[in-house]
Amino acid sequence: MRFPFGNHVAALLEDRAGRLWIGTYGGLSLYQNGVFSSFSEKDGLPSDHLRSLYEDADGVLWIGTYDGGLARFKDGRFTRYTVNEGLYNNGVFAILEDGQANLWMIHGIGDSSRTWEPVLPLLADGYTVVAPDLLGHGASDKPRADYSVGGFANGMRDLLTVLGIDKVNVVGHSFGGGVAMQFAYQFPERTERLMLVGSGGLGPDVHPVIRAITTPGFEYLMGPLTLPGVRHVVATAMRGLSRTGVKEFRDFDEVASIYETFQDFDARSAICHVTRAVVDWRGQIVTMADRAYLTEAMPLCVIWGEEDRVIPATHASLASSLAPSARVEIISNAGHFPHKDHPERFVRIVNDFVRKTQPASYSRSRFRSLLRTGYVPSGATEQPVEIASVTPIRGA
Repeated sequence: MRFPFGNHVAALLEDRAGRLWIGTYGGLSLYQNGVFSSFSEKDGLPSDHLRSLYEDADGVLWIGTYDGGLARFKDGRFTRYTVNEGLYNNGVFAILEDGQANLWMIHGIGDSSRTWEPVLPLLADGYTVVAPDLLGHGASDKPRADYSVGGFANGMRDLLTVLGIDKVNVVGHSFGGGVAMQFAYQFPERTERLMLVGSGGLGPDVHPVIRAITTPGFEYLMGPLTLPGVRHVVATAMRGLSRTGVKEFRDFDEVASIYETFQDFDARSAICHVTRAVVDWRGQIVTMADRAYLTEAMPLCVIWGEEDRVIPATHASLASSLAPSARVEIISNAGHFPHKDHPERFVRIVNDFVRKTQPASYSRSRFRSLLRTGYVPSGATEQPVEIASVTPIRGA
């Protein structure tokens, strides 16, 4: 039996009729009665590079693609939805509706939603999972725009609103952890829990390569270093080093994938803007230290790879001192990407944390007390917000 589209399978779905749909990096396949049928761009599929599959309550198949938007398959026909029809971007990440709780997963600098692929199928058993490509990353557009953590938090809020999702459990990796913290700070009424994975924003230390990205002209300097021949040699060497078992090279496979995105000038420029907003030559410049007391009103879980060489695991202890009520998990034999090194353990931690904590319930009076005093007074309850009086200034 020959599979029509190679061996790289991105998504599987058994529909209500018992048919098996297979989404691959080469197209869509249907397996029924021992026979494969295939669909590609020639048949109206918007892209052959598929990311996710979903069957809705009416039995309609929805197909998310890497770069071609969203497609609906009904009555033997494909209908395509792209940014022209109001889709946020043409990279349709994984939206897997299998549960009531929502997980909002944010990747790091230079990365994309693909970093979550090892854990998405496992998490989809109990949650609705949304894993977008941040602006300037992955399949999202890369305009000259606001790449501050506050700007990203606003973009996440807007996307949630478009998707009709009210509240989320936010999971942020690396720079995405900083975005997650900013989102929780700006929109506490929409945040139930906060989970930080090898997160930025907890201390100044960061790998020298990240600091180097802030060098003026970096986006131009990297041009010759990402030409096809050079890029192939460097990426191949990095992936080879990642397989040596040497701890210092553990994450080089992921680094190679990020390096390959630098071949595009717009991607390099966007990543430079992002990095310069949070890092300078001395290290990280954005920190949660002055707002950590706000976590008293929100469950916080911090997950770190013990052998993280990008942001040291000692930052996890800083999180513990800044937010004593936080749950801190150090995963041994893991680097900067613990969700990829040990996906099953990562998912167990997430499940256990969600199961054992109550979602934050936003109270304006409670939040106001935190902002005013840095702690929550016992018995604080919801009260009408007091508006400061304004004294008009009259001309002489």
